[in-house]
Amino acid sequence: MSQSQPPSQPQSLLQSASAAPSTHAAACHCGTVRFRVTLPQGLASARRCSCSFCRMRGAVAVTANLDGITFEQGEEALTLYQFNTHTAKHYFCSKCGIYTHHQRRSNPQEFGVNAACLEGVSPFDFPEVIVNDGVHHPSDGPSGIAGILRFDPARD
Repeated sequence: MSQSQPPSQPQSLLQSASAAPSTHAAACHCGTVRFRVTLPQGLASARRCSCSFCRMRGAVAVTANLDGITFEQGEEALTLYQFNTHTAKHYFCSKCGIYTHHQRRSNPQEFGVNAACLEGVSPFDFPEVIVNDGVHHPSDGPSGIAGILRFDPARD
């Protein structure tokens, strides 16, 4: 009887993306909102979430501290969306509708930043992205990792 390989561990993402701090230029789709963001854990902080809102939004988010975002233009064009506990603050460009970042409910001292807004970064650059359990929120009781989202590009 052959043994199957164990499932990938979350560390596999850390192996494929640098965990070193990094600073990136970022913008919404139309360019109205432009900002610089410092990521203390670099791109290795990339995550998705399984909560009702994030499932519909579908973005890969990277982590920044609250003082890690500096707006260069268009901050006044951001629209705020909140629901349920109104702890998390989700920001979108009011012109093109792109989600740029949010202040987290799980850690209100951090922003989740849409990785697709970072210059030169695509959500498809990550071969694996950890999916946090957003259905069972940490402040509501035990939660953890819901799974791993994999992207394997088609070969020509």
